[in-house]
Amino acid sequence: MIPARFQPVLAELAPLSDRFRAAGHRLYLVGGSVRELLASDSASNDLDDFDGTTDAKPEQIKALLHGWADAIWAPGERFGTIGAKKQGAHGDRIYEITTHRAEAYNDDSRKPIVEFSNDINLDLARRDFTINAMALELTSDSPTLVDPYNGASDLATRTLRTPLAPEISFGDDPLRMLRAARFIARLGVVPVPELVEAVREMASRLAIVSAERIRDELDKLITVPNPAAGLWFTIETGLCDHFLPELPAMRLEQDPIHRHKDVLTHTLAVVENVRADAQADFDFRRTRLAALFHDVGKPRTRGYLEGKGVTFHHHDAVGARMTRKRLEALRYSNDDVHAITELVALHLRFHTYAMGWTDSAVRRYVRDAGPLLRELNVLTRCDCTTRDEKKALMLAARMDDLEARIAELAEKEELAAIRPELDGSQVMEQLGVAPGKVVGEALAFLLELRLDEGMLGEAEIRRRLDEWWQGKSR
Repeated sequence: MIPARFQPVLAELAPLSDRFRAAGHRLYLVGGSVRELLASDSASNDLDDFDGTTDAKPEQIKALLHGWADAIWAPGERFGTIGAKKQGAHGDRIYEITTHRAEAYNDDSRKPIVEFSNDINLDLARRDFTINAMALELTSDSPTLVDPYNGASDLATRTLRTPLAPEISFGDDPLRMLRAARFIARLGVVPVPELVEAVREMASRLAIVSAERIRDELDKLITVPNPAAGLWFTIETGLCDHFLPELPAMRLEQDPIHRHKDVLTHTLAVVENVRADAQADFDFRRTRLAALFHDVGKPRTRGYLEGKGVTFHHHDAVGARMTRKRLEALRYSNDDVHAITELVALHLRFHTYAMGWTDSAVRRYVRDAGPLLRELNVLTRCDCTTRDEKKALMLAARMDDLEARIAELAEKEELAAIRPELDGSQVMEQLGVAPGKVVGEALAFLLELRLDEGMLGEAEIRRRLDEWWQGKSR
């Protein structure tokens, strides 16, 4: 019996399913939509989109969507997928309808081979996990759940299995091994032993998956509420070695700052400390990724930090270089690479001001953070994972003090855009010089004054500039 909470979904999809039925085709709701409806009290307005599968071929799907959908697109047509958008009571809804198919990778190919099918059971057999291998037929006399691999039972018992042998499923698409980590983290499912063993044996197959697909799956994993269980799965199976080897390298490395735990355990705790907040103005995904990478330099600089006199800056610089290299390998955008690398490079800056925050220190902190100030402050707070309540309260109080000092100075000065009080044209006019190296040196001098002493006013800043020039001219 179909639960009552399915009724709003069935009503919303009825006009579309009627079209397929009238044309002699079957249409099924499939995948995440069915899983989410079975797993919770979700209604149709809680779902972002609908995935469907059908025995109709792509050209027939497009014809059936024409006149019903507000927009249709087909970049995935060669894989059997047609996309559509339809405005309804809950706003714009995205639909993706795919011809029943079976797909697999060649041993050395990054692109799947796609074969179309007329059999819903064959289509479901080729899906990633049993909890996603359920379909709800919409074109039958009454809605019918198709569940040949007992996905509903696995969902209820929080079991992660593949419809076919895991070697077949992961052979079809090796990215499913990383996707397993996301479901472990997001749904709290427990993988069966044969699935875990298959990942250990086949982890190297991830090499044939494009960096872009791995990146997108990592983003999905890192943004679930509690990703640690999934990340541990990638580490313990060896999968992480093939897309993020810096992570397992931190395991059992004693953190020279947080001595109560190893660097990896600390890192995953920091990642989970970063929480999505609709009221907070920061980039959650980027900050989570910065938390994941923030201590990658520690294993490389461990000997230095334990007594060889190298500063926090050295650790941050090493970590930033390692972060940049990995993000570029995963084909992250230039904006992501810059932002996450900067956060890693700056994340220990807070600890260099342990004796208090002068106005000059606050200005330099804000200047260096630039548009990443909010993300840097979130990361800094989340980097405290100590079990020592007294120490945790002390660090939180210092962070509160810093943010109060930033707010206080922001009321007096343009902290968001710290720049010299005079621009290049004014410098050239004051000193009577032409464009050249000396103008850049003068602006650097004026910026240091601004950072050290704040706004001095036009008369005073011109007097200081003249003094500087006179001293330089001697």
